[in-house]
Amino acid sequence: MNTTNPDTLPDTLLAFPCDFPIKAMGRDDGEFEIRVIDIVRRHAPDLHEAAIQSRPSKSGNYLSVTVTVRAHSREQLDNIYLELTACEQVLMAL
Repeated sequence: MNTTNPDTLPDTLLAFPCDFPIKAMGRDDGEFEIRVIDIVRRHAPDLHEAAIQSRPSKSGNYLSVTVTVRAHSREQLDNIYLELTACEQVLMAL
């Protein structure tokens, strides 16, 4: 039997600061990667170009953009995800 009290568990299992990959997927309209990077940079201004990877789908209609940020808090990550998912062009954020 598990006797762990959920009220005493930490809000996150992450230890900050940490490197955290965020993936956003959407239609490859020629601007999608720039849009994702702009959103992430608002919350992680120290983002480096080497931390960005893009991969098109087999058909070339969609693009997956993975950005690895140096996360300093759960709130920072939550804000990035909230803004990404609010963007109409972002179909999915992981």
